[in-house]
Amino acid sequence: MGEPFKEEERIPKSEEELEELIEKFEGATRKLQGPVGWIVTGLAVFTSLYALWAARFPIIQQIHRTRFLLLVLVLTFLLYPGWRGARRRIHPVDLLFIAMAVAGLGWIFWDFEQFVYRQVIPNTFDIVFGILTIIALLEATRRTTGWTLVLLSIAFLLYAIYGYLLPEPWTHRGYDLARIIGHLYVGLEGIFGVPLDVASTFIILFTIYGSFLEQSGAGKFFVDLAFALVRGRRTGAGQAVTIASFLLGGPSGSGVATTVTVGAIAYPLLKRAGYDRESAGGLLSAGGIGAVISPPILGAAAFIIAEILKISYLKVLILATIPTVLYYLTIFLMIELDARRFQLRRVEIQAEDPWLLVKRYWYLLTSLVMIPLFMVRGFTAIAAVFWSTVVAWLTSYLRKETALVPSKLVAALANGTKQVLSVAVTCAVAGVIVGVITLTGLGLKLSGIIIDLAGGNLLLTLIYSGIALWILGLALPITATYIIAAAIIAPALIQLGVNELAAHMFIFYYAILSEVSPPVGLSPLAAAALTGGNTFRTMLMAWKYTLPAFIVPFMFTIHPDGMGILLQAPWQVVLKVTTTAILGLVAISAAVNGWLLRPTNWAERAILLAAGLMLVYPSTALDLVALGAFGGVFAVHWFTRGTPAKITASD
Repeated sequence: MGEPFKEEERIPKSEEELEELIEKFEGATRKLQGPVGWIVTGLAVFTSLYALWAARFPIIQQIHRTRFLLLVLVLTFLLYPGWRGARRRIHPVDLLFIAMAVAGLGWIFWDFEQFVYRQVIPNTFDIVFGILTIIALLEATRRTTGWTLVLLSIAFLLYAIYGYLLPEPWTHRGYDLARIIGHLYVGLEGIFGVPLDVASTFIILFTIYGSFLEQSGAGKFFVDLAFALVRGRRTGAGQAVTIASFLLGGPSGSGVATTVTVGAIAYPLLKRAGYDRESAGGLLSAGGIGAVISPPILGAAAFIIAEILKISYLKVLILATIPTVLYYLTIFLMIELDARRFQLRRVEIQAEDPWLLVKRYWYLLTSLVMIPLFMVRGFTAIAAVFWSTVVAWLTSYLRKETALVPSKLVAALANGTKQVLSVAVTCAVAGVIVGVITLTGLGLKLSGIIIDLAGGNLLLTLIYSGIALWILGLALPITATYIIAAAIIAPALIQLGVNELAAHMFIFYYAILSEVSPPVGLSPLAAAALTGGNTFRTMLMAWKYTLPAFIVPFMFTIHPDGMGILLQAPWQVVLKVTTTAILGLVAISAAVNGWLLRPTNWAERAILLAAGLMLVYPSTALDLVALGAFGGVFAVHWFTRGTPAKITASD
């Protein structure tokens, strides 16, 4: 009999401490009290209500984006302190930046009928108020995401002004301040471009929806259900973490928040099962980052993919279906191999019967299917999430403990806006970078440089692109990484024959990889802070759990048949490439973990790794060779599986 684990066990941290841990990695905000707190809450509630209203009624898009950005900037300066000592109250500096944002964006409303026609020849007022808007936006970015994106934006602005002084191929014809401000502030190619459009429509509606689910208690139900489903299994500890992360993370869309929330409950369980601190942290962060790639909410970048490619969000969900399955399949496989390699203990989980939980709270599970169902019925993504939010609100009253009573409803609306602030600011400032890229033609120049560097070889281009995305992701949020790379890297891949859908999905997944990559992966950092483990080793363990799955983007870009992984091929091709992908990931996982049916030696690991890489490449000839190699190692292990394991968790 394993050691009993009661579901009530928690890491000895208060809810406030967990919130502080999340804020440490996602940005600290003020906790305003009294009349000022009520005003800020009221403004946040108003922003959510405005977004819900705008989802149902026609409105001029530039006006809507301007209103949204104005509300976001005001709330950002009220909630995000400008320096460490300014967390307790609002300072005059905050009011100064609010005044700059109001003046800069208010000018657009004041003269809108004439303003929209002055993109090429802005007047003096346009230039002045455009500069004020950019300064306010850069300060809001510094407060929410740090200096890196600010400095990168300034570098691009300087390039727009002085780039004509550079040699080929970096030079351009030169642009004065009026032309730059007209492009970034007056038109729809800069600040008010696609990224901000997505933030003001899709993203805020999805954060409101996730906030409604959170306030109704869906998060606790998801975690309880995950624990109930896997009780009694030796691998139950790891599986509970992974299932809970998927259920909780889908609606939340935040890797760090999912890692911390699940970890606070599940780390004692992992510890009792025999996981060391770093392995437990790696598994928690792998599950947390799964939140960003899991339907129905894939993270902010997924909405931008839909808007850039002019496809429905439902199609993006379809594209992500098999990669998501492969991702979680790999994690479950790693858990099974770990259980045998580390000789993990079975922990008896004392939890409710899963059927009783589902019977009592079945309506909370609709969050996993409601949005896709609405879109299958012909609703747009915006309409689907709007009506899903309404359904979540109404069904919450089926039980007293989940009912969104007025106080919870206010909290849900306020938090829905607060959770979108950093993403919205990132989208707006990324618009500045993209605007400079389109104005100067830098995107095509960089694409040409990438192709030339790789000698026109697609595989090398993909490898260089993955490295570039990793470097970008070390310093930038996922959303900013995707937006910038979509303007620079996607054209290079498409030019070499990669399908447009596959090119953008490749960038999407490798932008996400930065969340778990050394040296600054946020999810592993949060997990290490929670478990007390070594941060770098935790990142390496997170890489172990996620690295095989991130070979998937190469599957659908390196060969035309790989489009079957994205469900964009005949069913025979889909079946073939999915089967070989699964076998390939099994081989790679065994090679990475050092265990198949027993411990593997270095020669066997090399064979398994080579076989796995050949299996993930959609080629029948290579598949046959790889299957022979994999089958050979498997047969050797089958006949020698009684060999005692000499590997322990301390290794």
